Amino acid sequence: MAGQQSARPREKDSNLGRVFIRDLKQTRLQRDYLRELKDLYHFYLDDERRSRLDQMGRVRRAFSLLVWTGKSLLLKLSPPRRLALLISLVLLFLGWTEIGVVQNRLITTDLHPWGFLILLMVLMLELKDKLLARDEIEIARQVQLALLPDEHADIPGWSVWSYSRPANDVGGDLVDYIELDGFRHGVLLGDVAGKGLGAALLTAKLQATLRALVPDAVSLDDLATRVNDIFFRDGLDNRFATLFYGELEHNSGQLRYVNAGHNPPFLIRKDSVERLGPSWMPLGMFSSSSYTEHAERLETGDILLIYSDGLTEATNGADEEFGMERLEQMLPDFRTRRPQEIGTRVLKAVDRFLGDARPTDDLSLVVIVKE
Repeated sequence: MAGQQSARPREKDSNLGRVFIRDLKQTRLQRDYLRELKDLYHFYLDDERRSRLDQMGRVRRAFSLLVWTGKSLLLKLSPPRRLALLISLVLLFLGWTEIGVVQNRLITTDLHPWGFLILLMVLMLELKDKLLARDEIEIARQVQLALLPDEHADIPGWSVWSYSRPANDVGGDLVDYIELDGFRHGVLLGDVAGKGLGAALLTAKLQATLRALVPDAVSLDDLATRVNDIFFRDGLDNRFATLFYGELEHNSGQLRYVNAGHNPPFLIRKDSVERLGPSWMPLGMFSSSSYTEHAERLETGDILLIYSDGLTEATNGADEEFGMERLEQMLPDFRTRRPQEIGTRVLKAVDRFLGDARPTDDLSLVVIVKE
């Protein structure tokens, strides 16, 4: 879709020397490796253990960190690789070992090379799995991009701009436009819980369900109820989706919308900033959830800002969130600006706030201006 970050083909270079030289030029050692260590810390230790570590003294914390990380690493491996890793660690620990006495001479052997070889084998097997998974995810990303609109919607009487950026190669955010009966357009922003491939698959299901049901929906509350029932029936435990779906009448300021657990969008008028609400239960969380359709009339120059929680919950290196207040402080300055300029300013503000920190959630944004 327009504004969507596209996948770039990976450059391949068979000259190992050039590869290392390029890596040295592109890598900022302190920043990149500290970030990698932080990623390891959060991947191998859950919230409870990280909280317990914060309450320990320095020596005990270091020992517990080593033990818990090692245990978590072993538990994540398959049984054969777990056993191989344990054997390699034992061999590396034993090092030079006595194996017997022959003709009154003590015979020793160095176990380090065997330990390193087994460790290298485990590393190569894990790398193989990662590369195969990366190729599959690359295909999934191309499929996801193909399912999304490749340009902004052209809606008479409205100006629309949108953007979506997954935290990983594929994401769980959905931005889509649905043209209806010649005088209406549906605009939606959905957010499936989680991220990565699982969320992306459910995003495709959400898009297909909406595109199938929207043209024949009697009302938006009925639409949300039917989508919820389908997601609850076919969904997975702890998997749900939030959705803001609105319909814009061509050459009119009329907006009808329904909000299923999504962040309340901002409506920026000439003399006020409002939050559109209320929000009801996310899709797929409970059976037989009911929803309510709402309506607003936008005047010329009014702006509607729809966003996913990857914007307000963007977290920097100091574990601070971008937050609703920072976003709200920017809104009055958006009056009289074009949708793309508004979106670009928001994204730049978030990127400045993140600094070197990696995004932890998908970020999507839709900006609608009444012409």
